[in-house]
Amino acid sequence: MHTFPAPAKLNLFLHVTGRRPDGYHLLQTVFRLIDYSDQLSFRLRPDGIIKLHTPIPGVPEDKDLCVRAATLLQREAAVTAGVDIFLHKQIPMGGGLGGGSSDAATTLVALNHLWQANVSQARLLELGLQLGADVPVFIFGQNAFAEGVGEKLSAIELPPAWYLVLVPSVAVSTAEIFGSKELTRNTIPIKIPPFSVWQGHNDLESVVCRLYPEVARCLEWLKKLENTTIAAMSGSGACVFAEFASEPAAQAALEKIPNDVKGFVAKGLDYHPIQKIIESKI
Repeated sequence: MHTFPAPAKLNLFLHVTGRRPDGYHLLQTVFRLIDYSDQLSFRLRPDGIIKLHTPIPGVPEDKDLCVRAATLLQREAAVTAGVDIFLHKQIPMGGGLGGGSSDAATTLVALNHLWQANVSQARLLELGLQLGADVPVFIFGQNAFAEGVGEKLSAIELPPAWYLVLVPSVAVSTAEIFGSKELTRNTIPIKIPPFSVWQGHNDLESVVCRLYPEVARCLEWLKKLENTTIAAMSGSGACVFAEFASEPAAQAALEKIPNDVKGFVAKGLDYHPIQKIIESKI
């Protein structure tokens, strides 16, 4: 059995700068990887069968992103082996933290190594985009400034930081938010470099807060905290976060959160941890 992490991400800002003729939205965002992860374990099998042993309730196995990722890579590289997949979820679903996308990316990267498929990172990025707009950044493997639908990635260095993440007890529909008539889609694009992530905002935030008062309440609470550089919503929500310069400051804020709200503290990462794990196994 081989086990690999699938870390969450935060969008330090998210600007909607336009819309393509096919309906996809044009974005600018900064992805920050954080040390809060799902775990995926893989057991190779010789018969070519791909089997998920930990299905997510309500998600048919053939629609599961891990199964789709494994099937896509198997077909791409003409792999004859199969795999048993075991997924341990920690990242909340529907929270804007990229859990499903990260699981798919870890499946692609890990199986590319375990199956010895030898697919290039450039091609893995293309395969990932077929699965979802947030998948490529996890294959890219480091913090990034993203444009297009999220697939045009430029590496970016971010200062060390810790994050308090609140998990409102609601599930936000990404499609509903991007389809809202109230969503502004004309934020003026910024140029890289230089820019400051602290000058950005999340264009989806106001729409989500209007539709989901629980998200608005959690975000308002975070914005009243001291010593934070950013307090914002990640992706299309529902999770919201505040950034701190140190772990003690983030932990102190965690101890004060309302009793009816769940939350956690996570360290900002510079790189996806899967690469070191793979290098140590070579």
